[in-house]
Amino acid sequence: MSEEIEIQLPVAVIVGRPNVGKSTLFNRVIGEQAAIVEDRPGVTRDRKELEANWLGHRFMLVDTGGWMPGGSELDAKVSRQVEAAVRNADLVIFVVDGSVGATDDDELMAGWLRKSAASVMLVVNKADNDRREADRWDFLSLGLGDPYPVSALHGRRAGDLLDEVIVRMPTSPLSEEYIPNYGLDQEIVPVGEQKPPRVALVGRPNVGKSTLFNRLVGEDRAVVHDMPGTTRDSIDTLVETEDGPVVFVDTAGMRRRSRIDDSAEYYSLVRALRAVDGSDIALFVIDATQGITAQDQRLAERIDAAGCPIVIMLNKWELIDDAEERERIDLEVKRKLYFVDDAPVLKVSALTGKGVHKLRPVLQEAILQYHRRIPTRDVNRVIADAQQRQAAGGGARVMYALQGATDPPTFTLFVNRELPHTYLRYLERSIREAFNFGSTPLKLRVRKRAD
Repeated sequence: MSEEIEIQLPVAVIVGRPNVGKSTLFNRVIGEQAAIVEDRPGVTRDRKELEANWLGHRFMLVDTGGWMPGGSELDAKVSRQVEAAVRNADLVIFVVDGSVGATDDDELMAGWLRKSAASVMLVVNKADNDRREADRWDFLSLGLGDPYPVSALHGRRAGDLLDEVIVRMPTSPLSEEYIPNYGLDQEIVPVGEQKPPRVALVGRPNVGKSTLFNRLVGEDRAVVHDMPGTTRDSIDTLVETEDGPVVFVDTAGMRRRSRIDDSAEYYSLVRALRAVDGSDIALFVIDATQGITAQDQRLAERIDAAGCPIVIMLNKWELIDDAEERERIDLEVKRKLYFVDDAPVLKVSALTGKGVHKLRPVLQEAILQYHRRIPTRDVNRVIADAQQRQAAGGGARVMYALQGATDPPTFTLFVNRELPHTYLRYLERSIREAFNFGSTPLKLRVRKRAD
């Protein structure tokens, strides 16, 4: 398959009023707990897109928040996300609750969908038994054709539903070029394709992550609101840049676990941490108007432990006019985040876009360094020079060294006996300075020669 071919998978979007089981159906099709599910309305707010596969047919599945156009400001923003998803869909899966029957909100949304150009499939969820399956015909009043019964929670008739989804959607013209997959829980990667780097935006609640995320991806992709905790789940968006494709991941705000008394918020934290662990680079967003808090320090330690490069984004910088205050914040970053002292620090305004353009070269450099591989002869030269300048003591020495892995760069040291931890840090610093690794995390693995 030529790498110049652009892959366009058909798109199915799940929509409906709040709390009808959209995210449960999304998880059922994807085959994992990809979306947060809670038995109350309003948990899903942003669009979430993942690739699904049914009997070798690949398509993109989109989970959306509840459509509530007449609600609050936040409800209106969520509704606009739903409407944007429908405009780009090949198939709209309109989910209603079979346990309560058609509601006024269902009628309102059905009327809107009938006026749209989208192909709509009416799905009656919570059809957990034969009686509820029979009751599905009551939804014919919505004027969207035959309703399809399913129990997303228990999987009842889920296979029949997916068979109909595949029939109604266009088939990807590149499907024959891919490795077939007959499950729902395996990632499909075209032969020879390189995964784009993943960049996670992390930070405390309400520091401007979603606003920065929207600024980076170039559209209102995540819901932005001045209420902490608006983003419940991690959102991945592939963006074509001048330097190649990049996946930006917007995560929920991280707060101390002792302060989490909501199950949905707890799972938001879990997924945010998982997003950090699976990313190549972390953009650590800090509210500059609040300085470096104790929670910022703990989050920085957690991100640093994940082993990916960190770029510190001091957001809302435009709100700080006083020169002395700006200088104080600079010193605070160096003092309180000393353990990531090599990390680049960018002062930006996600709201206005000021300073955001500086991220591109920093990001590209971090990506290159993260995937960088050093020739073995050069590694051994640097280690030999370091040992000549300062010996480990006690007869301990490195006999041979090589770079065994990337992402992050990992070096294996073959030694004749154990090296002190202080000496290992010295060797790490020597490697970092010799090859200009900057803030890229390095790993050293020590192999002791058998006696």
